[in-house]
Amino acid sequence: MIHGKRVASFLLVMTLCLGLAFQVQASELNETRDKASELNEKKQKAENERASLAEQLNSIVADMEETQSKIDAKEEELEVKEEELEVAKAEENDQYESMKMRIKYMYENGDVQFMEILCESKSIGEFLNTAEYITTISEYDREMLVEFQEVVKKVEEQEAALKEEYAELETMQNDLISKQEEVNTLVTEKEVEISQLDSELKDTNDKLAKLEAAAAEAQRKQNESGSGYNPGGAGGSVVSGNGTFTHPCPGYTRISSEFGWRPQPLPGASTNHKGIDFAAPTGTRIHAAAGGTVTSAGYNGNAGRMITINHGNGLITMYMHCSELYVSSGQKVSKGQNIAAVGSTGNSTGPHLHFQVMLNGTPQNPHKYL
Repeated sequence: MIHGKRVASFLLVMTLCLGLAFQVQASELNETRDKASELNEKKQKAENERASLAEQLNSIVADMEETQSKIDAKEEELEVKEEELEVAKAEENDQYESMKMRIKYMYENGDVQFMEILCESKSIGEFLNTAEYITTISEYDREMLVEFQEVVKKVEEQEAALKEEYAELETMQNDLISKQEEVNTLVTEKEVEISQLDSELKDTNDKLAKLEAAAAEAQRKQNESGSGYNPGGAGGSVVSGNGTFTHPCPGYTRISSEFGWRPQPLPGASTNHKGIDFAAPTGTRIHAAAGGTVTSAGYNGNAGRMITINHGNGLITMYMHCSELYVSSGQKVSKGQNIAAVGSTGNSTGPHLHFQVMLNGTPQNPHKYL
């Protein structure tokens, strides 16, 4: 009798130790899976940012090419305008020199020649015509000089405007070059980040593979020893209660958050709670409240890993924040079937099952069905 009690005590202690070890192992497995999921999300985000930077870079290069075309065109305009200016200055100088020569000639010959020309006039009419002709020549020289000076001034103004536009284009091009260098630096940094995430993700996935292999081996040994603890695999069906639905988390009846209004538990969380939260340890089995078809099973933002089951007649149930999912979309499930494990994924303050009932798209108090 005493020997039998010792054996039973020993087996009990071993079972408890094994269960504790399994709990630690399951917790590490879930944490590693969550880390792998988080790293995948970070990598995807980094790759999206790199793609966005690449688009910016392409746009900058296109702007640079367009600006360079404008600079080349402006250089050609400047070259033409500089030639026009040189010609205008030469014509102005020629007119000035011609006028100086005529003035000098008239000055050196003085009034004698002027008087001789006038005296040789055979009539007062010829005299007046000759005097007018000399005056006309002088006025023509002055007018032509003014005209040439105005042309030079106009061309100089055009050249100055072209130089200003050219300087603005060069400034724009230099700004684009600086921006290109900045974006290139960001792209390089993002590539380094992605490379680091790839390396970390590989290590995490390697660790996850080892943990899953160890969990599978532990499950095999557990099945051989007859222990009732399940560290992460799906278990059998459990039906409890007399309501329309079986309890989704049998044995765990403490509710950490009721249906309806509640204080905001986390930033971004709703104060209108659309389900009830069953507090339970990570890895606790979650069971289908009733038979139906799984319409979705995967990760869903604030809800974390979640499952939605359609029971027909507008009635659906949702199971949120799971650590493990044992069913997939499109699968038929029976009442009480083990479909997932409790976790704390998504927007969650700790391990629990958020159980939600919807009727024709409107949230219902789950207590009416349990």
